[in-house]
Order: sequence, then C-alpha cells, then structure tokens
Amino acid sequence: MTIREKQEALEEKILSPYATLSSCSKGREREEPQDDIRPVFQRDRDRIIHSKSFRRLKHKTQVFFRPKGDHYRTRLTHTLEVSQISRTIARALNMNESLTEAIALGHDLGHTPFGHSGESVLNSICSFGFKHNEQSVRIVEVLERDGRGLNLTLEVRDGILNHSLSREPSTNEGKIVRLSDKIAYINHDIDDAIRAHIITEEDIPKDLRDAIGRSTKERLNTLINSVIDSSMDSRDINMDKGTYDAMIDMRKFMFENVYINKVAKAEEKKAQDLVAALFSHFMDNPQEMSVEFLKLMERGETKERVVCDYIAGMTDQYATDIFRDIVLPTAWSIY
Repeated sequence: MTIREKQEALEEKILSPYATLSSCSKGREREEPQDDIRPVFQRDRDRIIHSKSFRRLKHKTQVFFRPKGDHYRTRLTHTLEVSQISRTIARALNMNESLTEAIALGHDLGHTPFGHSGESVLNSICSFGFKHNEQSVRIVEVLERDGRGLNLTLEVRDGILNHSLSREPSTNEGKIVRLSDKIAYINHDIDDAIRAHIITEEDIPKDLRDAIGRSTKERLNTLINSVIDSSMDSRDINMDKGTYDAMIDMRKFMFENVYINKVAKAEEKKAQDLVAALFSHFMDNPQEMSVEFLKLMERGETKERVVCDYIAGMTDQYATDIFRDIVLPTAWSIY
C-alpha cells in the first residue's frame, strides 16, 4: 500500500460523512497517473502554490493602491488569510482540509492589477465581460504552464468558480472557503482602514460591534465559531442568522465608508484609465504581448480574449511600467 493509499484510507476513517474524500474525486479533465505520496487535492494545492499566477498575487492590490507601508494587505496576504480561516473551520468540522486549502489558495488567481477597479474596467470594455472568479478558472485550466493549465480536479475548480456569495459550490469544502473569504476581507480591510486613518474602531456602528466584536480578534472568533457551531454534524455549511446578518451589515458599512472612500480610492480613476489604455494599445498592437499569449492566438483564441488575459495577469507595478513605456518618450542616444 502506497503512502497516498494510506492517507486516503485514513480520510475514510476520520472525516465527516459530509466531507469530500480524495479517493472519491470526480477526477481531472485529463487523466493522470496517481501520485505515490499525495492524494489528488494535496497535489492540486501544491500545483497552485508553485504557479506563476500565485506568485504574482504579492504585487496585486487588495484595497489600497501601492500603499506606503509594509503592513497593508495585498491579494496574496488576503489569500493566505482565507486559507488559514478555511483550514481552521475544515479541521474543526472534519472536512477535507487539503481540498479546502487548494480552493482557498486558488480562488483569487484571476484578479486584475488594481483589484476590483481593474476588474470593473475589463468587465465594461470586454465584449464578453470579465469576472475574476471565471478568470481564476481560466488560469488553472488554460493559461498556466504555457497553455496546458494545471489540470486540477473538478472539485477544486468548482470551489474556485463558486466562491462568491451569489454562487453555490458543490462541496462543503467550497462552501467553507466562500464564507471564509468574506470573514477574511471584512476583518483585514477594517484593520487596514484603521491603520490608514480612514475609520476608527468607534466609527463602526455600536450594534455591529455588540454583535460581532470590538477588535479584529473578537470579530474573527465570533464569525469562525458561528460557522463551526452552526455546521457541526450538519450536511451543510452555515452561520447562525443573527451573526450572518451582522456580517453582511458590516460588509455594507465597509462599502460605504472604505471601499468607495475618496481617500482609499484617490488613485482609482488613474488606475482605471491605465487599464483601459493598455487594453486599447494591445488590441491595436497584439504583437507586443508576450510570446505565450501570441501562441494562444495561434491556437485559435480571439485577440480580445488574449488581450484580456494578458492585462488581467499583470501586477500593479508591471502594468504601470508597461503603460509608462507606451506613453512616455525615452531619451534618444547613439550609444
């Protein structure tokens, strides 16, 4: 018996009857030989961590554009916090921790430079629209590994696609990530907004502080415990209604006071104009894109689709540098 088979047997013994077993995965789009050591969801987790798109998250905006300070969240640190919260919940509920972690680590791979500002621009100018969850799936199915994709399991791809509140993952592990994403960003965005002097703890409505907590630690404990307590020995993943409603109200407070705050979004118009200019430029000059994207066009992908892929994969800094090279003249020299 291989190490993988021993781990699969252990899952069958200790995991909840409502968990997704590695041995029962619906498989990959392209069949592969099984690994001797790692079950399928652990392999998916490893593939995501070693991908180029995962590394680029460290230079993509979470809320604040290129803030001056080392402690503001980026898209990568957000992803790691979602992973940590998801794993805590999954372990407490005896769900498949490897599947949960793989979904969490891959859920935001498709985010554009400049966060949701960049996403909204591409969504408005691309004829087929743009949503970061769908782009995340396209990355793992097509764009990584020079057009071969990561060939992840169906369960991981389903969780990545359906991590927004408006969608429904097919596994309980995916449902854990969907809630953990909201728990993570509401709390760390409050923390960053307080650090940036945009809000204070006292600005948060008293009824929300009474319901969820008066510090990041208290809020995280309340929300995580709500998921665990409400989902223990259940077929589904839930929060109690009072806590869930308070979390949604806290999200509304953040939208009204932080996400559209003129200080936090002071550079948003510039970022949106930059993304739009890049799209226009590469639609006119597709030959200037990287060679792997030109190969996608040679394989039959439309120019608009590939230009969208190219821009969405850029980090904030790379997008800024490319824009500067396109717009600003360089000094002439004979040397």
